Amino acid sequence: MRPDPDSRGPQTWRWSRLAARIGTLALAAIGVLLLARGVAASNAAVGLSDASGDGLAVPRWLYVATGGAAIGASALLAGFVTDRAFVERVHEWRRDAGAGDRFYAVGSTLAALLGVVLFALVVYRGFTGPQLATVNFAVVVVFAGGRAGLTMAAYAIGNVWPALNPFDSVGSRLPNGFVDYPDRLGRWPAVAGILLLVWVETTTGVTDTPRALAVAAAVYGVVAVGGTVLVGGDAWFRNVDPLSTFFRFYGRAAPLAWEGGRLRASLPAMRLVEVDRGADAAGDERERTDGGNVDRHRLVTGLDDVAVAVALVWELTFSGFVTTEQGAAAVRGVVSAGVPPIAVYALLFVGGFALFYGAFLLAARVSVRRILTTRTSRELAIAFAPSLLVVAAGYHLAHYFAFFLSLSPSLSAVLATPLSAPTNPIVLTLPAWVSALNIGFVLGGHLVAIWVAHSIAYRLFPSRLQAIRSQYPFVFVMIGYTVASLWLISLPTATPAFLG
Repeated sequence: MRPDPDSRGPQTWRWSRLAARIGTLALAAIGVLLLARGVAASNAAVGLSDASGDGLAVPRWLYVATGGAAIGASALLAGFVTDRAFVERVHEWRRDAGAGDRFYAVGSTLAALLGVVLFALVVYRGFTGPQLATVNFAVVVVFAGGRAGLTMAAYAIGNVWPALNPFDSVGSRLPNGFVDYPDRLGRWPAVAGILLLVWVETTTGVTDTPRALAVAAAVYGVVAVGGTVLVGGDAWFRNVDPLSTFFRFYGRAAPLAWEGGRLRASLPAMRLVEVDRGADAAGDERERTDGGNVDRHRLVTGLDDVAVAVALVWELTFSGFVTTEQGAAAVRGVVSAGVPPIAVYALLFVGGFALFYGAFLLAARVSVRRILTTRTSRELAIAFAPSLLVVAAGYHLAHYFAFFLSLSPSLSAVLATPLSAPTNPIVLTLPAWVSALNIGFVLGGHLVAIWVAHSIAYRLFPSRLQAIRSQYPFVFVMIGYTVASLWLISLPTATPAFLG
C-alpha cells in the first residue's frame, strides 16, 4: 500500500521552500543568459506597427528549447508544493479595497456615457477623419486604446467593459427580451464571434483603412443592439457578444473585481481557481442552466467556455504567425502551388484552432487515463481551462505592450482633439531592451498558469498524488503553446502576404 502523500508534514514544507529557491535561481539565470546575449523579440501585433525586430543573437532552437524547458521544470517544482493549506491560502486570499454603492453607481453612469460618446466618435471619425491610420481617431482608439490598452487593463487591473459597453447602454433602454435565448447554444455563438472578429482584423483592411473600420463598427453596433432587443441584454452579452465575453474572460485574471457591491482585491489570476469539489458533470450543467440563468460566479462551465479560453490563446498565435516574415513566406509558398490566398488563411485559421482545441481535450482524456478517478475528461477540461487565460494574457502582453507604448502619444493626441487630426503625431521609437521583455511576459504567463493549474488540481482531487499527476498532460500542452509563442516573438515582423 502506498504511503499517503498528505502525511509528509514538515518535510513537505522544507521541499516547498527548497523548490521555490531553486526555481527562482533557475529562472533568473535563464533571464540573465538571454538578456546578456542581446535577444530582441519582435512585436507581432496586428495593427499599426510595421517595425521589424532584430535577429536573435543566440540560436533560435536553443532559445525556444530553453523556454520550454523552463516551463517544464517549473511544473516539476510546483509538484513539490504539496502543502494543501498553503495552496488554499494563496488562491483564497482576499482584501476589501473599499468603495461603495454610490461610487459604483456614479462611476458606472459616467463610464456608460463615455462609452457611447467614444463609439459615436469612432464611427463618425472613421468616415470623416483623415484616412491615415496613425492619425485617425477611429483606428488609434480601437486598436491602441481598445485592442491593446483596455485589454491589458482588463487582466492587469480589472474589467471595466461592462460599464463602458455602449451597446448595453443603448439596448438596455429599449424594449427587449422578446425571444428566450436557447440554452442549448451555450456560449458557442461568442466563440464564433471572437474568431470572426480576429478573422476580420487579420484579413481585411480595418487596421489601416478608417472607413472600413467605421463600417465594421457600425455593423457590429447594429447587431449588438438588435440582439439585445431580441433576447435581452443579460443573455446576449453573456452568451453571444464576443467583446463582452472577451473582456469578461480576461478580466477574471485581474486582481480587482466587484463582489457583493464592494471592490475586492485578490492575488493576480487566483480568481481563476473556481472548482467546486462536490460538483460533477451533471451538476455543472444544472448549475449553469437552472431557471434559464447562467451562473455568475463560475467562469468556465462547459466545453463552449473551454473553446473561448483556447480561442484567446490561438488568435494571438495566428496573428503572430501571419505577421512574421516566415509566416508570410509560408503562405506565399502554398499560394504559388495554385491555392487561393483566402483559402490558405481560412485553412490555417480554422485548422489551427481545431488543433489547439483538440490538443487540450486530448490532454484531459490522457489525464483521466493516468489516474484512478470518477471524474470525466469533460470535467477535467472544464476545470483546467481557466489556466489558459493566464497563458493568453502573457501572449497578449508580449504582442501588444511595445505596440501600446509606441502609440501612446498618438492615442493621447486623438483623445485630446477628437474632432481634428493631430498636427504633429508622434510614434515612439522604443529601445531594443523593451522587446526583450516579451520573453518575460510569455514565460511569466505560463509560470502563473501552471500555479493556477496546480491549485485547481488540489481542489479537484483529495489525493496529492492524483492532483500532481493530473496536471502533467495539461502542462505538456502548455509547453507546446510556449514553444510556439517564443518562436513567433523571436521572428521579424512583416506585412501579411496578399493582405497588405
